Amino acid sequence: MANVLVVNAHPLSAEDSQTVTILDTFIEAHQASHPEDVFTMLDLYYTDLPEIDGDLLLAWKSLQKGTDFTELSSVQQEKVRVFNEFTDQFLASEKIVIANALWNLNIPTKLKAWFDTINVAGKTFGYTAEGPTGLITDKKALHIQSSGGTYNGQDFSAQYVKGILNFIGITDFDSIYIEGADYDPARAPEIMAAAKEKAKSLAAQF
Repeated sequence: MANVLVVNAHPLSAEDSQTVTILDTFIEAHQASHPEDVFTMLDLYYTDLPEIDGDLLLAWKSLQKGTDFTELSSVQQEKVRVFNEFTDQFLASEKIVIANALWNLNIPTKLKAWFDTINVAGKTFGYTAEGPTGLITDKKALHIQSSGGTYNGQDFSAQYVKGILNFIGITDFDSIYIEGADYDPARAPEIMAAAKEKAKSLAAQF
């Protein structure tokens, strides 16, 4: 049995989103082949996701100086608690699925905020004499992304997602890029069919 964390960074449903359509295809196929796995769905656009702000920065600075958690303001305590919950949720999962669309050549801001919660010194990466090193070596990840044009995974978003996961130690990484359906609508059915087949294939071994 494995805990599967699904991070959905798209606000629309499968009816209106290529990303979510392929995500749903993957989940259905994975549940069929791995019925013992436990899924946790994290819909970022319907989640109170903490963003790094002045309260968090000052709270972390105080904690680093030795201030007791109970001495932080009530607002700071709550923000630190919620931030840590997302970090702990990630740490408790063996398999990570991230789904988003490419918007303006980058990841959605909600997804960036989530990545901040898992990019934590001392928990997901550490510092050595040779530089930073990833601490998360026991997880696998899948990135599902749709884009109107074709970038072959070389866009900023795809590179960022893979780069951050590699940085914290995750090298068991697969991707499904749904590209070009908006640029060439005539090929949209073919593009979606290929993405669904890849999703089903990866689901069986993920």
